[in-house]
Amino acid sequence: MSNSKPENTRKADHDIDSIFVNRWSPRSMTGEVLDDNVLMSLFEAARWAPSSFNNQPWRFIYSKRNSTKWHEFLNLLNEGNRIWAKDAGALVVIISRKNFEYNEKPSITHQFDTGAAWENLALEASIRGIVAHGMQGFDYQKARENLKIPENFDIMAMIAIGKRGPIEKLPPKLQQVEHPNDRKPLSEIIMEGSFR
Repeated sequence: MSNSKPENTRKADHDIDSIFVNRWSPRSMTGEVLDDNVLMSLFEAARWAPSSFNNQPWRFIYSKRNSTKWHEFLNLLNEGNRIWAKDAGALVVIISRKNFEYNEKPSITHQFDTGAAWENLALEASIRGIVAHGMQGFDYQKARENLKIPENFDIMAMIAIGKRGPIEKLPPKLQQVEHPNDRKPLSEIIMEGSFR
């Protein structure tokens, strides 16, 4: 089996650090257990994300491969994600506290802040050559019940984390889409003065 790696042909239109165009979400992973130091470094990067009133609403519930909870986490995923995420080294459910801790009033930006923490984790993984693939394809209600997530937390997403594997490990259909995707041009996402 070759260890082919898709070519990243993405190019930024303006001068930015290469970390942003090099980060993407592969699916192929080796199935190796992640070292605790590596996994905790990813969570440590997430910890330093900015948040409104320094509330830090993000929480990460995880299971490492071969742990007693692994199959419970794996079975939260829909079949399309389970087929490749079974080779992850860890699975993570990201949740976000809806209210500020200091006064229990609703935090309008809690999901925005938790997204910043996820991005920190994803960038740290990319720097280390680790896969961090975010997913919405899982059973949110089952996650709440099985993981005993309180109602004052929104369930945001799951992440498959692992060591990068060869593309050939994926089913043929997924091999065809195992490459970095491009982005919309700035002209479609920025607007000066008002919405257009």
